[in-house]
Amino acid sequence: MKEINKSISFDGRDIRLKVGLLAPQAGGSVLIESGDTSVLVTATRAASRDGIDFLPLLVDYEERLYAAGRIPGGFLRREGRPPEKVILTSRLIDRPLRPLFPQWLRDDIQIVATTLSMDEQVPPDVLAVTGASVAVLLAKIPFYGPMAAVRVGLLGDDFIINPTYREIEEGDLDLVVAGSPDGVIMVEAGANQLPEQDIIEAIDFGYEAACDLIKAQRELLTELGLEIVNEEPPPIEPMLVNFIRDRATEPIKKILSQFDLEKNQRDTALEEIKTGIETAIASLPEDDPIRIAASNGQIVSNLFKEVTKELMRRQIIEEGVRVDGRKLDEVRPVSCQVGILPRRVHGSGLFNRGLTQVLSAVTLGTPGDAQELADDLHPEEEKRYLHHYNFPPFSVGETKPLRAPGRREIGHGALAERALIPVLPPQEQFPYVIRVVSEVLSSNGSTSMGSVCGSTLALMDAGVPISKPVSGAAMGLIKEGDEIRILTDIQGIEDFLGDMDFKVAGTDTGITALQMDMKISGLSIDIIAKAIYQAKPARMHILEKMLSVIDKPRSELSPYAPRLLTIKIDPELIGLIIGPGGKTIKGITEETGAKIDIEDDGTVTISAVDSEKAKRASMIIQSMTRKLSAGDVYVGRVTRIIPIGAFVEFLPGKEGMIHISQIAEYRVGRVEDELSVGDEVIVKVREIDQKGRINLTRLGIHPDEAAAARNAAAAFK
Repeated sequence: MKEINKSISFDGRDIRLKVGLLAPQAGGSVLIESGDTSVLVTATRAASRDGIDFLPLLVDYEERLYAAGRIPGGFLRREGRPPEKVILTSRLIDRPLRPLFPQWLRDDIQIVATTLSMDEQVPPDVLAVTGASVAVLLAKIPFYGPMAAVRVGLLGDDFIINPTYREIEEGDLDLVVAGSPDGVIMVEAGANQLPEQDIIEAIDFGYEAACDLIKAQRELLTELGLEIVNEEPPPIEPMLVNFIRDRATEPIKKILSQFDLEKNQRDTALEEIKTGIETAIASLPEDDPIRIAASNGQIVSNLFKEVTKELMRRQIIEEGVRVDGRKLDEVRPVSCQVGILPRRVHGSGLFNRGLTQVLSAVTLGTPGDAQELADDLHPEEEKRYLHHYNFPPFSVGETKPLRAPGRREIGHGALAERALIPVLPPQEQFPYVIRVVSEVLSSNGSTSMGSVCGSTLALMDAGVPISKPVSGAAMGLIKEGDEIRILTDIQGIEDFLGDMDFKVAGTDTGITALQMDMKISGLSIDIIAKAIYQAKPARMHILEKMLSVIDKPRSELSPYAPRLLTIKIDPELIGLIIGPGGKTIKGITEETGAKIDIEDDGTVTISAVDSEKAKRASMIIQSMTRKLSAGDVYVGRVTRIIPIGAFVEFLPGKEGMIHISQIAEYRVGRVEDELSVGDEVIVKVREIDQKGRINLTRLGIHPDEAAAARNAAAAFK
């Protein structure tokens, strides 16, 4: 393939596409660049495998630390398990890409995006999404593209395309919009409680920019003499289609119209209908065309699903009634509880919406519990709020081995985390590290939004001073030609057979997080706007139910949560607190039972379950770092005796010397005649010499000064 470069500019920032340069044996490859960030994206297709009834699309995003001039940590000194941001970027690429492949395609397809260079200004994730579209087109894989993605930021009143990391941090919006020629196909956003109208305008702004990238991809294909591939789907025996329709239509209609059926009952009834059809086919002669056609893998299941999908959607379009009898904008019954776990758990909340049930638990930790983010390319160094989401198989009535969290679990946890970050207290006000774990105990749609609601309850139960409670709802879509129906609070079957899963979370002030995924090739801004506005009354209804249980954060933390005290010291004194080999800080910890975390800027956080222990450690550290002045009076203890005087420790870690001439009003012949090691003495700071040495005296101390020193020492103990 000949080498071609293509460039497009947004607000003075260029995106460059380079093809024909790297990875010549991949099906298709492109080097996509912006600033000094370069991402190589490849797409490769392999023949289909027998027995596969889904699209085996594998998307991997890879970060190489050499891209930022760094060597990995750890024993092996090479990249290992992918960090969370890498997994989330893989999902970000997959989500807008997957619906643009034909539904009948069963070939193995692998997309690999590798960040080769990074200037730590331009995030590589949206470049990788657009690059994946280019690579697929170049690989001549059937694809309803092109597709492109951009990031939208908001600084003041101005939207910015593809903001830098700093602009994202300083702004009120971090929105990724992916679009196809047919409309918006994916949205991912975190926002600082922005109004619905601002979000809609941002999505529209981003889609316009994505259209420019789509145009650039088409021009690139023209220059290469390539066309977008459109392959015909494999033929299906019409007699088999009619056989299944004739036997399935009426029984499925009857099941879908029984609104009082529980999810498991409906699933069982549908499975029995399908099994009956499979049995009928198996009883046909071996040379019957229907039986021969049905022997091709999962075709009967796929056709049965299509009939079910068609009938469910027709019922919604024509009758305006859903399978559980709800209206289109109706939320399932909601119930909430807090404090459901014993109080050794710092806070807990149970959220039920229909058959979906999520239990969230909060743990408050010290600054030392923050998650270090060392081995990835992003500038963020640590996380002080952690949200983890678990989805065990029993939550959907299944049995399968328990494994480490997969991409779905990590993605749902990240969405809930993003929804709650805008309402968390600042570190200066609440220095705790917060971990929330959301356990999905039962699932029938929208567990990620259930996690947001359950976690809000748990945070308030734990006494975390969030600025506002957050609730969320998942919106769905049925689109048949020009007929469009938006569904509020979708359940499992509506997600499975519908066209959209649009999660909206926020407070009564505005939106904090969005995530929209499509199963069709795109939506107009008008439809997206309608879904966002329809979500608000649902969110407010759910929020009202939550606030009826707990309307504000508890005034006190759990008695089992650590008590934190924060003090500020001169950064130059950090070494004094730590001591040689950590001896001093270990001694304070052993003496008081408190945990001490020191940051480079001199912030010292002291934690202990017993607040008195934390106060004791705080007083020791403040005493050690106190700026001394001549004339200060202290109670000290003799630690050493030398011929010319005695050394006295008058503050933890601080010693001074009393010269023999300063021990008494009269002449002292030998120090041992007046003082012994371990004696408690009242001393005054006489001077601090140019070398920082502290000279003490026992002379000229007024009785009131001595009394004040004794009182201070008693309080210190």
